[in-house]
Amino acid sequence: MKNPVKIVTIGGGSSYTPEIVEGFIKRYNELPIKELWLVDIEDGKDKLEIVGSLAKRMVKEAGLEDKMKIYLTLDRREALKDADFVTTQFRVGLLAARIRDERIPLRYGMIGQETNGAGGFAKALRTIPVILDICKDMTELCPNAWLVNFTNPSGMVTESVLKYYPNIKVAGLCNVPIGVRKSVTDALQVPDEEIELICGGLNHFFWGRQVLHNGVDRTEEALSKILTDIENLPANLRHGKPWIREQIMDLNMIPCAYHKYYYLTDEMLADQLEEIRTGKGTRGEQVKKVENELFELYKDPDLKVKPKQLEQRGGQYYSDAACELINSIYNDKGTTIVVSTKNENGLIDCLPEGCAVEVSAKVYKDGVKPYPQKPMPIEARGILQLMKNFEQLTIEAAVTGNYGKALQALTVNPLVTSGAVAKTILDEIIRENWDYLPQFHNSIERYKY
Repeated sequence: MKNPVKIVTIGGGSSYTPEIVEGFIKRYNELPIKELWLVDIEDGKDKLEIVGSLAKRMVKEAGLEDKMKIYLTLDRREALKDADFVTTQFRVGLLAARIRDERIPLRYGMIGQETNGAGGFAKALRTIPVILDICKDMTELCPNAWLVNFTNPSGMVTESVLKYYPNIKVAGLCNVPIGVRKSVTDALQVPDEEIELICGGLNHFFWGRQVLHNGVDRTEEALSKILTDIENLPANLRHGKPWIREQIMDLNMIPCAYHKYYYLTDEMLADQLEEIRTGKGTRGEQVKKVENELFELYKDPDLKVKPKQLEQRGGQYYSDAACELINSIYNDKGTTIVVSTKNENGLIDCLPEGCAVEVSAKVYKDGVKPYPQKPMPIEARGILQLMKNFEQLTIEAAVTGNYGKALQALTVNPLVTSGAVAKTILDEIIRENWDYLPQFHNSIERYKY
């Protein structure tokens, strides 16, 4: 039998944690975990203890109490020593920061979203320095470990690791591709194992580029049925307006949900503003309410399994992505998983070599092997390049604290509609995240008099 593994989860006090614990329990016979360390910061101590206690009850309920040991700590370095895998699912500034990220752009009539536009930019500025600090510790304490990143904005976070810590084995993950895959299998009414879905693009900006059913290309059919299914939903069950059918059919690729912020910007903005007007609040405010309810459930000493309500939080499919990737590496399985990884040998032909792209790949113990990608069509090429320019400028600004680069990043983002307003938004982001953005303290005064 192979050696059992030590896994460290940074952001262990997250409400997502029961999802990943469940995934590890389900796979224990294939993936024997001797230690699972849940790590958080002082501000997350109470949640860590609540989630950690639930994790221990889940492991005990599964009969693994003496095999899979759960450790809780605020000492990241203690946890990282000799780790085999490190998963990251942290949120710098907690949900309060997410809510600010969503609220600031909305004040100026722009999309307020945690990984897109100005909101995603703000989150990246806070997050990238932290992931690089974690990488510094990993280089010293567990240099052979894999880093499995689920922290958003996952693509930019992963690219920062690829650029600044090239010796660390890293894969970025997201559960959105699993949702796209499910829409394909539902539309074609075929078993999951018969489908090969080849995705390509960027995190939260990828397309399902080809659908193969038992080797037969059924992309156009799947796309048409997906669009028809959405059109037939009652209006109250749609997320914003349905896609523009002619546009998507001409593209002949399946967009992910986040493309609506770019293809249907005005409609999505109107939906966000309506939710503010009717008192529902931003998505972050809605999630905060769900999370508070979840932690009340987690406190129940009789709760010994992941509660169904976690799916409302957005945790659905998390374990399928993170746990199966680790399982595939450990067992050299070659499982097909959509990952953020390095763009090499012209994989996505219109993007720079070495940047992070999100693609379908087979995962082995020695790394990820992406599926070949067709040349990106002209219909997607320009906006994909623009988004990558935004990401790379944002990464540079986050690392260097270069105010000019930060302003350039916001200015080129398609969801920021004015260069002059971009400066105002940038200054608000810095002031409202002052404690998390020390790299910009010399750029502006904290308070405007």
